[in-house]
Amino acid sequence: MSTPRLRMVGVRKSFGATHALRNVSFSVEPGEVHALIGENGAGKSTLMKILSGAYTPDAGHLELEGQPFVPADPLHARRSGIAMIYQELNLAPHLSLEENILLGEEPSRLGWVNRARRRALAGRALAELHADHLPLSAPVSDCTIAEQQLVEIARALIGQPKVLIMDEPTSSLTQVDTENLFAVIQRLRVRGVSVVYISHFLEECQRIGDRYTVLRDGESVGTGAMPGADLDHIITLMVGREIEDIYPRIPHELGAPVLELQDLAGETKPRSVSLTLRAGEILGVAGLIGAGRTETLRACFGLDRLRAGSVRVGARAGTRGSPARRLAQGVGLLSENRKEEGLMLNRSLADNLTLTRYGPVARLGFISHHRQRAVAQDWMQRLDVRAQHPAQPVGELSGGNQQKVALGRLLHHEARILLLDEPTRGIDVGSKAQIYRLMGELAAQGKAIIFVSSYLPELLGVCDSIAVMCRGVLSAIRPAAEWTEHSIIATAIGTTGSRNGAGAA
Repeated sequence: MSTPRLRMVGVRKSFGATHALRNVSFSVEPGEVHALIGENGAGKSTLMKILSGAYTPDAGHLELEGQPFVPADPLHARRSGIAMIYQELNLAPHLSLEENILLGEEPSRLGWVNRARRRALAGRALAELHADHLPLSAPVSDCTIAEQQLVEIARALIGQPKVLIMDEPTSSLTQVDTENLFAVIQRLRVRGVSVVYISHFLEECQRIGDRYTVLRDGESVGTGAMPGADLDHIITLMVGREIEDIYPRIPHELGAPVLELQDLAGETKPRSVSLTLRAGEILGVAGLIGAGRTETLRACFGLDRLRAGSVRVGARAGTRGSPARRLAQGVGLLSENRKEEGLMLNRSLADNLTLTRYGPVARLGFISHHRQRAVAQDWMQRLDVRAQHPAQPVGELSGGNQQKVALGRLLHHEARILLLDEPTRGIDVGSKAQIYRLMGELAAQGKAIIFVSSYLPELLGVCDSIAVMCRGVLSAIRPAAEWTEHSIIATAIGTTGSRNGAGAA
């Protein structure tokens, strides 16, 4: 029997009274794609941070190619052949794409950075991802979250790793970019690279994985061959219970128009968006990276300036609006970039959840910390936020739990119109089903939702109608039942010739 490329045995890790890892063991063979599966807070990211040298385990041991492996720090791990793509992007925003991709691995000559060589290597890494259209000299801060994700992946490929850890690599990617990434993984597999693939998209894990290991509450609770695996069984292992319906359908009816966008155009994107959103409607928006989905929501909410067109909320129409005005009108935005626009990471859960609506937690003009904690505790229970207490800083939570807090703030604000930009990004399958149900319940209450997602199955499973954006233009809107994944992708890349820009069905 061959020696595994990587073995982790009996790994334990605690943070104070919190046991992040209790007893985890798993191994990865050369050229194997091993799917590491579990809910938010199950310990996946902690385990991989131990492997990549960011954390030191309290117990257990690691082996790399049959030899004891004790990474002193991330640089040591990387030079030993361990590369990691973190779920939370770890880029230098003021540096260019080229500089980020080769950061710490800059080619040099006589003590000076070889800029021509650096540019060639960065370009080659992006080309392998079919992302060579991205401008190498542009600062990373100018890129969308999805483009930054591609830069992060390109940086990991530079070092010719032996073990490549991918923590939610497709969470911000469209289906087309995901397909390109899968092709890269297949080439890495042929070259003998071991891939640890962490994802909440079980269909992806089943498609590219050779084996799987499931973590629950810091323990490895199951492992097996991925081809032919029963996804319902894996979900049961993950959550400790059966989930009857991943895409629950809550009956709801469409009412009067509550939001109308007419020929909306931003400084660069969108170029032309017209739609009508009705009370009780869940309208999905699909499209490729850079199509203008995020920019449309930002312009609608007043974060970006409009060059042309109008936004009508209820009976009020205008070309200008600020976030404060939109909040007052009952419009709430969940940004795809929760770290920079969604949350105050150094403040508590209670502060973040109640930030835009202090009325229920105030008394005589002052915030009642007792009421604030009680309200926050209620939302934590309703959304299954895994945290120690309402006073815990949001920055200490896992990415998925941070996303739940950001969504909880909109619900606490009692927004009537919810603009959700990738709301299930980084959230496990059990929590996704919970959020889908919550969206259906909100629609049943007459609230209207625009739901931007790069994951087509959830758009088809949850939405009443789906709009597709192509190159900044809203190119088609039809009932969800009239779409397939293939037709959505064809429209998104502009092969259908549809450019109707009509209102919602």
